[in-house]
Amino acid sequence: MGIRTDLAIESTKIEGGIPQKGVEIDQYRGGELSFTAVEVKTREAAQAIGKPVGRYITAELSSPSDLAEARTGEAAAIAGELRRLLPQEGTVLVVGLGNREITPDALGPLVISDVLATRHFEGRLMEESGLSSLRPVASLAPGVLGQTGMETGEIIRSVVGEIEPAAVIAIDALAARSLSRLGCTIQLADCGIAPGSGVANRRKELSQETLGVPVISMGIPTVVDGETLAFDLLYRPEGTSEESMEQLRQMFQPQGRSMMVTPREVDQMVERGAKLISMAINLALQPDLSAEEITYLLA
Repeated sequence: MGIRTDLAIESTKIEGGIPQKGVEIDQYRGGELSFTAVEVKTREAAQAIGKPVGRYITAELSSPSDLAEARTGEAAAIAGELRRLLPQEGTVLVVGLGNREITPDALGPLVISDVLATRHFEGRLMEESGLSSLRPVASLAPGVLGQTGMETGEIIRSVVGEIEPAAVIAIDALAARSLSRLGCTIQLADCGIAPGSGVANRRKELSQETLGVPVISMGIPTVVDGETLAFDLLYRPEGTSEESMEQLRQMFQPQGRSMMVTPREVDQMVERGAKLISMAINLALQPDLSAEEITYLLA
């Protein structure tokens, strides 16, 4: 049995602020939120903690209720962090990963529903409406292999090759180690993402190496792996035999099938998280617009 998490802040030897060689940790306040930046600087460190080389930024929310109305202050704080990870100019492709029909995996597609897509706006129309400063943005919810018969990466690579964006923002549901982090943590990373990793259906990674452009990932943990939860709750460094640990593994992997744990109010949690992330993306990409103006344009 072991620990499975998509959050860098929960990775081995990082949680609790204990530095791993080749990893830098910085905690700071940004607007209304507290942030922890974890920078994995070497391949050795990446291998030790199980995360690719890159910068991971975690925003802490005090409780799921903080996501209730995607408050502007919180969205603006996240937008500021996202803006620093993106190139200053050029088209941005926003991709919502996941399966809209499975609630814990629906975060990405729900975010896309509220992203302000502007790439199709014509120059004259933008000038007449006073929106000439809008940054070109395209959005895509590619679905999953079982729905389309195509790998998510295949679809995204095709779109990237056609529209040639300056960067890709990929949103996906994540898995956490701790139940207390579900719906209360937002992670940004500049090293891409593996679609489906949050629900134990990991596909080929989306990164600068595979797409040819920077890939910024964003996500909120919506599930905890059952085996990880059992390990976290029941494991004791001393006095726990291999036999008893194997019994726990079998209990949480009946017939070899993995179990994912999610809260009863997951519908509200995912919907609220999607509202917060979409507003943060809109504010990051369109800094000349207010939250009220963005909401009006989306109506």
